[in-house]
Amino acid sequence: MVAVTLWIASLCRQDPSYGGWSYVRRIDGETGAGAIKGAAGGERRTTAAKMSLTALIEALEGLSDLPADAAVTLRFSDLELASQLVASDGDYATTEPDAWTSARAAVASRPVLEMVPSSPVDAANGFLAAWAEFGLDTSKSRGTFKAAIPKPNLLKFPG
Repeated sequence: MVAVTLWIASLCRQDPSYGGWSYVRRIDGETGAGAIKGAAGGERRTTAAKMSLTALIEALEGLSDLPADAAVTLRFSDLELASQLVASDGDYATTEPDAWTSARAAVASRPVLEMVPSSPVDAANGFLAAWAEFGLDTSKSRGTFKAAIPKPNLLKFPG
């Protein structure tokens, strides 16, 4: 069975305001450029909840080339997102109903999904935060933004 680890991060300045998100995916046990990929993006006039949900949705949609039963370990820094995903609909569902519905569907499409909080001192968080910041900054001038993280950068990912 294929196993993959996802890392997600998001941020929002002055909720609501500009926001950014990022994710990196690594196929466990594989090396080289083909084993890792990622993306980052951002939006104007958004919320922290929307950016967390967008990071999750984009990361899970980034698994479309893998079998549906691939074992997925999701590493995240937004503890509120994870608690609401496993409990009843909370503030995120009320604040961002469309993104919430999409996120719940993306989670449901992955039957083998383990959610693990990232340690604040994990080096991967710094890498992801920098790309989420890039998405936020780029959205200021371009509006809604999404782009792949270049392979040379991904090969420096510390996760």
